Amino acid sequence: MIIIPAIDLKDGQCVRLLQGKKEDATVYSDNPASTAKKWQSCGAQLLHVVDLDGAFTGSQSNIESIIEIRKAVSMKIQVGGGIRDMEKIDSLFSVGIERVILGTAAINNPDLVSKACSKYPGRVLVGIDAKNGFVAIKGWTETTNTTAVELGKKMAEHGAAGIIYTDISRDGMLQGPNIETTKEMAYELPIPVIASGGISVMDDINNLLTIKGLWGAITGKAIYSGTLDLTEAIKTAEA
Repeated sequence: MIIIPAIDLKDGQCVRLLQGKKEDATVYSDNPASTAKKWQSCGAQLLHVVDLDGAFTGSQSNIESIIEIRKAVSMKIQVGGGIRDMEKIDSLFSVGIERVILGTAAINNPDLVSKACSKYPGRVLVGIDAKNGFVAIKGWTETTNTTAVELGKKMAEHGAAGIIYTDISRDGMLQGPNIETTKEMAYELPIPVIASGGISVMDDINNLLTIKGLWGAITGKAIYSGTLDLTEAIKTAEA
């Protein structure tokens, strides 16, 4: 299992939200590129970057910060948040981003997923954010009638290279990931699943390691607040 540090961008700063609420943001750094270097020095091979302004408005406003991060590190980068058309997908790949993550578009415009996956095979992931088992969209402000597993299977059919599964109720709360729902996703889907949300301590990493076939786990608030040592987590997961 690969451990993936997260950088959430809001107004050009590194922040973390509580349960995805934009009014509950804590600023950790005003230098995202420096933060990316720090996580790379801990052994990270992949960085997860989310444009929160893009997720909430559908219009990316942190592209300069994303470019600065790209210039600062050699590790692979995956970006999500407000990517809802081919033009944005093309532009992110053109500046050296390795993988993009589609979220709201997966529900509202599945044809975009198919088109993007066809044009960039193996490089398009779908982020599935769930609340009580049902998919939430538009920066988690709307809950749909589609279950997470149902959407995951559809996205696999559209060619998605993997699924990033987030339990909204756990995100940023440091209460531990939802092992049962994550296990269901990993076991039910024919494509790689990455867990996100709730990781706070090494016990959470060890619990996720018991899920056979789980490809990766994203951690954010825990490594910023110091409850999880990223270097230790990476070494444990790779052992």
